[in-house]
Amino acid sequence: MKSGRQTTLRSDVTVSGIGVHSGVPATLTLHPAGPGTGIRFVRPGTDGKPDRAVKADVRSVVATDFATVIGDATGPLCSTAEHVLATLAGLGVDNAVIEIDGPEMPIMDGSAEDFVAAIDRVGLETTAAPRRYIKVLKPVRVADGRSYGELRPYDRGMRFEVEIAFEHPLIGRQALAFDLDPLHFRREIARARTFGFMSDVAKLWSAGYALGASFENTLVVAENRILNPDGLRWADEFVRHKALDAIGDLALAGAPLLGMYRSVRGGHKLNHAVISALMADPTAWTMVDATALARTTVRGRAELTTGIAAPAYSADVS
Repeated sequence: MKSGRQTTLRSDVTVSGIGVHSGVPATLTLHPAGPGTGIRFVRPGTDGKPDRAVKADVRSVVATDFATVIGDATGPLCSTAEHVLATLAGLGVDNAVIEIDGPEMPIMDGSAEDFVAAIDRVGLETTAAPRRYIKVLKPVRVADGRSYGELRPYDRGMRFEVEIAFEHPLIGRQALAFDLDPLHFRREIARARTFGFMSDVAKLWSAGYALGASFENTLVVAENRILNPDGLRWADEFVRHKALDAIGDLALAGAPLLGMYRSVRGGHKLNHAVISALMADPTAWTMVDATALARTTVRGRAELTTGIAAPAYSADVS
């Protein structure tokens, strides 16, 4: 389990690149923030328009087609937020302001590695404020055909069990299970890259997606081989990247989770649906801070296992 005190960055840090879907250049700056701020997105105003600010929260998700899009009633603020959110959650950063000057987060090399390196350049600062957690009290499940996601009680931190299944000989069925902590995130998750299929390129382009995709930022899967000259970083890099996405999407709960997340044939829509179902049921979770958690025993928690029926939804599980 992570440290019991809230953290933030020691100073500002900036990275630049292009959006994988928009192809538009963007500069992202991570700013320190005080205890209790959480994670916030800021888009500087242009043409006399005021700055926009949106809290990283499940209610701020305005789209989940091929990426997680953050916005508000006035429209989208930024797309492809999941990798930087996963980095902050994976490294245990509680409070930060994410300033972005374009419509989409830079994709960098398709993984979270460059975001990790940027944060490492400035380091983290631990504050006196106790960390607050969202503790899962009973199972919450959302299903669509053979795809499903569920959150269950788990008292030893945040656990992920992710399974994918593609009818492609280079991927097939892959599964990964781990307890999230900064060391594991750095070594086993952060470098896993986004991926796509060569057979889908024309369809994606015609729909306005993947306009910035290249061999430098996307694993490209052809009928019988990986087209990237450097190949795979792990044999199961595909499921590792799905886990990276899930970490980022679940960070939109608004605080670190204490629970176990299982995803089977999932994606951004499924991840968002499960977090939405959890937050919609006030009997399924509670807020606890690290001080209270240290004094609490887990006796009797096993009795809180009654499931709930989550509403059906239309899943995009690609």
